[in-house]
Amino acid sequence: MRPELLNPLFAEVEALKGVGTALAKPLARLGLARVIDLLFHLPSGWIDRKRVAALDQADVGQVVIARVTPTDHRFGRSPRAPSRVVASDAEGNMVALVFFGGGSGYARKLLPLGEAVTISGKLEQYDQWLQIVHPEVIAPDQADTLAAREAVYPLSEGMSAKRLAALIAQGLERAPPLPEWIEPSLQQTRGWPGWREALARIHADPADAKARERLAYDEIFANQLALQLVRASSRRRRGQPLAGDGRLRDALKLPYSPTGAQRRAIGEIEGDLAQSAPMLRLLQGDVGAGKTLVALMALLVAAEAGAQGALLAPTEILARQHYDTLSRMLAGVPVTVAVLTGRDKGGVRESTLMGLADGSIDILVGTHAIFQEAVRYRRLGLAVIDEQHRFGVAQRLLLAEKAERPPHLLAMTATPIPRTLTLSHYGEMDVSRLDEMPPGRQPIETRVIADDRLGEVIESVGRHLGGGGQAYWVCPLVEESAVSDLAAADARAAELRARFGDKVGLVHGRMKPAEKDAVMAGFQQGRIALLVATTVIEVGVDVPNATLMVIEHADRFGLAQLHQLRGRVGRGEGRSVCLLLRSSVPLGETARARLALLRESNDGFRIAEEDLRLRGSGEILGTRQSGEAAFRLATPEQVGTLIDAATQDARLLVDRDGGLEGARGQAARLALYLFERDAAVALLRGG
Repeated sequence: MRPELLNPLFAEVEALKGVGTALAKPLARLGLARVIDLLFHLPSGWIDRKRVAALDQADVGQVVIARVTPTDHRFGRSPRAPSRVVASDAEGNMVALVFFGGGSGYARKLLPLGEAVTISGKLEQYDQWLQIVHPEVIAPDQADTLAAREAVYPLSEGMSAKRLAALIAQGLERAPPLPEWIEPSLQQTRGWPGWREALARIHADPADAKARERLAYDEIFANQLALQLVRASSRRRRGQPLAGDGRLRDALKLPYSPTGAQRRAIGEIEGDLAQSAPMLRLLQGDVGAGKTLVALMALLVAAEAGAQGALLAPTEILARQHYDTLSRMLAGVPVTVAVLTGRDKGGVRESTLMGLADGSIDILVGTHAIFQEAVRYRRLGLAVIDEQHRFGVAQRLLLAEKAERPPHLLAMTATPIPRTLTLSHYGEMDVSRLDEMPPGRQPIETRVIADDRLGEVIESVGRHLGGGGQAYWVCPLVEESAVSDLAAADARAAELRARFGDKVGLVHGRMKPAEKDAVMAGFQQGRIALLVATTVIEVGVDVPNATLMVIEHADRFGLAQLHQLRGRVGRGEGRSVCLLLRSSVPLGETARARLALLRESNDGFRIAEEDLRLRGSGEILGTRQSGEAAFRLATPEQVGTLIDAATQDARLLVDRDGGLEGARGQAARLALYLFERDAAVALLRGG
């Protein structure tokens, strides 16, 4: 339950003076529903005003504050004609104050002839005249106190900067003084102000680096503390140690020896499973690095110990692909594998549920359906979650509730994650990395081609299909848009069908799941030779015969996403090629550098680090689509520089300073609520 001290901050914006239904709408468009949202709506920049006694050409281009006296009104006859007020400063220098869209009535009222006023605006030169377009007329009681630096905020239609600043000022008045949660020596060393002071300072002076850094640190610290509390709570629980005897793993007939990275990861997981504290481990591996084998070995350890294992996949087609792969690998091994998705009904579903309940099913593969209320396990000992970033903490915990004791948890991702993001999003987990490729995995040849050679590319695809190969063709959009020149999957599929007939299939995110799965199944089974798709094929699809990929407008995708897409080919023994179609218009330096890196490197971890630098964490982890908490105040650069200190401070609080029970812990509890990182802790504690 949120501490009462924070209630004024979590009040609806309508609690502020002057905020009614009309004003709440533009605030809602900005995502500002509560007082705390207003306070955390930090300035994106600032404007420096220069107070001048006399207007001078040397100040052209700057925002000035000046005292002038209107001497002439020059209003056009047409309502649409610009209105001009000629004014002079104390030294007789003339300036034209211009209002477009009419404005004569407004100008007459605010700028009466012969009365000195204080104005502010950007000084410009137009022909022989100095001019200020739409100057701000400063009220007399504010003329001497007007700030020299003005904050610039992200705005929406119907919300002015002045009105927003006034509401933020009201919000600051409601902000209570809070006890300090940062370790004292760290705060002193960094020279950071207190939390409330930092908020006031950043809104008063957006260039205040210490205030901005303090607020970013608070958010990162709250995130790391939540992850550390999840980790500590998990380790306090008693799970079920799973020590295998090797009989099932020895019965596996692998066509190749595991890589050193796979053996290392399997050893780390085996050590975790043998402990009574439930495993909480993240397995990172680039596309094709062999995560499935590592997961299978973990599931076999559980089966050897008499426990059941569950493998959770984000989509039905990926779940059935995992089921087929595991069934093939386990041929001849005395282990029972079953699959369960939301589409399974009737006798098949009942049979699976009975097998889980009586323990005759050793490994269950499925979608979210595997933790529905009707699903009962006899002894669930290990849960493996594929594509971890598609699932939140709450979904992981639902799966954990299916066991009498907390099961061991292995999360997997094929998205290489930079170190800072691993700490900030998965800091409660131990991490294993697969940074070697299994033997036989062919490097993918990547070429960059201008889109004015589209005809040549289509001919090349035709030759590829004629030789019995399969190919992907990826487009950014589903249908043509009047405001976009991006290729659309619908239009491209129609064009390619005209050339290649019914060999062409189309799949995109707006299709119903059953339709999408039917097309994907046709591609996997070879009935479809050319699959036109949006980025829904980014994760999981495994078609070894597909050795050619075309990606349109590649210069508009992120690096990590391009790398994931490219990873759909190169899954068999044949040579694979990825063609990146770029705009024929000369690219900017950044776009050229990104495509050049993809052309020269197949190292997903290197690519992910560069993508983080260019695009930010939300794009890499998919959090903008999945709903996982992203940082509101901290930039990727700040996360990179502050994450280690925040992690160390959070560990210090949990391990040495009594967690949330001590004095600093009580203050830190407020930070968890302020930055809304309390949900995972509450779930784990049953709160």
